[in-house]
Amino acid sequence: MKVEKFLKTEELETLQKMQGDFNKAKIALGDLELEKHELLKQIDFLRAKFSEQEKSLIAIYGQDAVINMQTGEVTKKEK
Repeated sequence: MKVEKFLKTEELETLQKMQGDFNKAKIALGDLELEKHELLKQIDFLRAKFSEQEKSLIAIYGQDAVINMQTGEVTKKEK
């Protein structure tokens, strides 16, 4: 004899909500990974541009130039 049982409505709703919350969390985690990937690409791009600018400034002001990032003042390294 087979006995069928069903969860109480409240139990089923609780499980369904928990499963939905879990799925939302997994999707949010995936979105964060995509955002992280894009930020890492942006950082690589900015590093490359910074390096290009640095080389350009070295060509103009010399290898021993020190630039004050607040004022733009260029001085020479103290020896």
